[in-house]
This record gives sequence, structure tokens and C-alpha cells, in this order.
Amino acid sequence: MKSPDYTSSNIPSDFDIIIVGSGSAGLYAGLCLPEKYRVGLVTKGKLGTGSSKWAQGGIAAAIAPEDSPQLHLEDTLKAGVGLCDRAAVEFLVENAPEAIASLLELGVAFDRKNNKLATTLEAAHSRSRVLHSQDTTGRAIVDILTARISERPNIQVLSYGFALSLWQNPETGSCQGISLLCQNQIRWLKANAVILATGGCGQIFAKTTNPSVSTGDGVALAWRAGAAVRDLEFVQFHPTALSQPGVPHFLISEAVRGEGAHLVDGSGRRFAFDYHPQGELAPRDVVSRAIFNHLEKTAPDPATANVYLDLRAIAPDRVRHRFPNIIQKCQQWGIDVFSQPIPVAPAAHYWMGGVAVDLMNATSIPGLYAIGETASTGVHGANRLASNSLLECIVFAAQLQKLEDSRVGTAHHQADRRVGDTLTVFPGDWSGEIEQVELVREKLPALMWHSAGICRTQSVLEEAIAHVSSWRSELANLEIGKYILNLSATNNIQFESDIASKQLKQAAETMNLLDIGYLILKSAAFRTESRGGHYRKDYPETAASWEVHTVVEGDRIGL
Repeated sequence: MKSPDYTSSNIPSDFDIIIVGSGSAGLYAGLCLPEKYRVGLVTKGKLGTGSSKWAQGGIAAAIAPEDSPQLHLEDTLKAGVGLCDRAAVEFLVENAPEAIASLLELGVAFDRKNNKLATTLEAAHSRSRVLHSQDTTGRAIVDILTARISERPNIQVLSYGFALSLWQNPETGSCQGISLLCQNQIRWLKANAVILATGGCGQIFAKTTNPSVSTGDGVALAWRAGAAVRDLEFVQFHPTALSQPGVPHFLISEAVRGEGAHLVDGSGRRFAFDYHPQGELAPRDVVSRAIFNHLEKTAPDPATANVYLDLRAIAPDRVRHRFPNIIQKCQQWGIDVFSQPIPVAPAAHYWMGGVAVDLMNATSIPGLYAIGETASTGVHGANRLASNSLLECIVFAAQLQKLEDSRVGTAHHQADRRVGDTLTVFPGDWSGEIEQVELVREKLPALMWHSAGICRTQSVLEEAIAHVSSWRSELANLEIGKYILNLSATNNIQFESDIASKQLKQAAETMNLLDIGYLILKSAAFRTESRGGHYRKDYPETAASWEVHTVVEGDRIGL
């Protein structure tokens, strides 16, 4: 039976579980939850929207005879530079083979060689353990998960929905649902568990490989509700995003370098070996800084300059077999990978930090869970090992099949029942204020790239904190800002036009980005060392005393 795709006119008022986000983590979570539960799956756009579908390289798992979970563990811990939670990493790598088996059973078509699953080597892996589906692994996984979701009658997809706030019990503080902006309405939806799977925050930076939906919504919602968030200063900048004027920062997979592509400068020299003995196969943060520093030394305008990724060291047939999507995308922008190198530069790619969770994905707020890039499980530490992110989504989402009935199933009578079933009509037109919102949204990514990008310093961070704090106050004092921040669980709201609904979503998303920017900047200023994805020019060394997590709860920041 096909799962119904609900609109605002027929959305049920309560569910057992609400999942916010429809990348690989949210989709797989929906499939893992027992079918006896009524599940609402909220997605900002169409089903399957998110960064997962953009993932090219693959998913890591120790399945080869010459590999082992222990080796995978060691590689992950090394990449994480002392900040991985060992128990979480052990859980990840030991459950990786089972995760792959589950995806195969669902129908994911990984590449094969001689009738065996094919694997490739990626940077900082000691063994060839990255499974792939050509160079569109994320899409292959998400497409299958989306198809399986549509077959589940207990899962109701709420398309083009935007979570404005978490609905908390005023007496206990536990999460009991969400307020949802969907098709010109604000609906208060009850649930006994809410799972945040909204992905990362790449849109906070001027240069990012992330899609437009990656605005850090889940982390912002959780933080405003009082949840502990962790390690938000650690952002991974992918070293090789397509860098061409007027062209999106399309990611050129790390697997390309793993297959033998060379990273070269304008003169054709493999400069990365000047910075690390592994050259272009060093960890991502090292390669990104190598490019950044090399351009600082050699380019008149480093901010707009690029280096090159040369695929001509790989056999052409191999390139055609492994990277058809990259070939097609480059051709689209006038680049023939068989005769010329690809212009590339670093771009924000993955957020190691997120909402702090345990091995069951539980946050510090009862009834609230987080998975995928939204969560800080502890497996990535200060720098994610390549192709561990899709794996984390699958392994940790599988834990949700263990949710107990006492936490989820039959406790609706405990929810705050103040919300009525009627719709209050609200004219809502913030046209006089939306220009201010748009101006802040336009300025913020450039500020964050300059202040909290690949290299950071205290003075620049503090200046940026002042800017962002001012913008947060400015938007909070607008009528539209007050409306968002003071939503109360009374009646559902019907807007008279879609203009107000679009303005509200635009403002809410911008306020989420401002909160995320503030949290990243504060965490980056607090950590006076360099480690993994966090690099301080004024504190370039890694300090043993800082081998601890940065935790933010409300306005309190500590270790």
C-alpha cells in the first residue's frame, strides 16, 4: 500500500513519532521504526531532499578479508584528532557490515567487481573499504529508501513543511510535538517522540557543497528549546569543489583522488606534498589548508583563485566507469576532464558538531532525538573520516527500532491539550520588514566565510560575533521576528495568502542561520587551539588540555 502524501488540509493532529528531515538518516529511521507506530515524516521540499542525495564517494565498511572493524576504528580515531568518543566509534564500525547488508536487502545497487562488492580507497583510510554506486552513491541510497517509504502505510509524508518550533510540555519540558508551517497554515502536531534529521548548515558559508535546504534548522530548534549542542566549531571544508565563476560549488568526490587524480597548481606541480607526506591523500582539513596556504602565497586574489584536479593520471575507461556524474557535470560547465584539469577550491562540506546525543540518539530533552549530521554522536570527533557520514546515518537510525513503547506508543494523554482543532485566520503581511531579513541573509554567508572559514583568529571572530549578535537583535525586534519567537500552542493558524507563509519561512530560516552562526563563532572563539576542522592562526598547535568537547546549553559554553 502506498503511503499518503498529506497536505495541510488533511494532516492528522497527532502522531506517535514525527521525523523532521528526509535525507538518508530520516528516511532510514522511518523504515526502522516498528510499523505499529503512526509516523509523520516532514520534509522541506519533495521527499528525498537533502545533502545525502548529493553524496558521491560512498559508504565505508570493513567487509574485505584484509580489513577489519579494528582497522576502521583506528583510522576513524586518528582522523578525529582525539575528540572521537571511542564507544560510539566502536558501535559504528562493528555495525557497519550489518548496515551494508540491510541496504543490499532493500535494493541498493552497489558496484561490483568479479561478482563481489567493489571498494575503493579514500583519504586517511588504511584499507580499500568504501563501497560505491558509480559516483552517485548518495542518490542510489536515497532513491531506494524513498521508494520503500512510499510503500509503508504507517508513514505519512508531510511535503513542503517547515518546523518552526518544538512543542514542549510547560511542566516537564519534554518534547511533545512541533509547530509546522505547511501550505499557508501553522499546525501544532502532537507526538510522543520527535526525531530531528535536518542535516547540516552549509548555507551559513558563502562557499558550500550543500544544497539550499542545509540551513541548520534542527540544531537551531533544539538549542532554542534548551538542548545541549556540542563541538559546533568543527566544520569540514572539502578541498575539491568545482571553482568556476557563476557555477555552483559542485563537489568533486574524494574518491577521484583515491583513484589516482593529482592535485596541482597553475604550473602543474603537485604542491600538496609540500604540506603533508601523503600529498592529496592527506586528511581533508590538511588538504584544504594546503590549498588555502598555497593560494595565499601564489595568487594575487586568494579568495577567488583556484588550483586544479587532474584526472589524466587515471585510465579513461576507469574514469568513465567510476565518475559518469562528474564527467557530465563538468561537461555542462565546459570542462572536458579527459583533456584538461578541473578548477577546484575548498568549500564548506560537513559539520562534525550538532545536538549532543547518546547511543540511542536521545538528546538532553526527553522525547527529542537527533540523527545524521544534525546529531553529535561522537563518531567524527574534530574531523570526519571520509565516507563515514552515510554510514553513521544508517547505523544510528537503526537504533530507533529499539524505542520502547513507554517512550513512544500510547502516552498521548500526557500531552498538553491546549491546542484546538479550529483554524484562526490571520492576515499576516510583513512586506515592510522582509527587505531587512533578505539583507541579513545576503550578508551572513560572506561574513562567516571570512571569519569562521578555513583559518580563524580571535579578533576576527569577536568582530563577527558582534555583527551576528546585532543582526539577531534586529530580527528579533521586527514584528515577524516577534511572531516567530512567541508562537504559542493555542489554535492552528490559517494565513490569507501564500505571501505571508513564504515571508514567515524566509524569516524563520534566516533566524535559524543567525543562531547557528552565533553558536559556531562563539565555539570557535572559545577553543584556543587548532584541531581537525578548527584551525586558529593565532593558536596553530593542538593542545592536550583541549582534548575535550565544547558544549553549549543556552548562553552557557563550557567543556
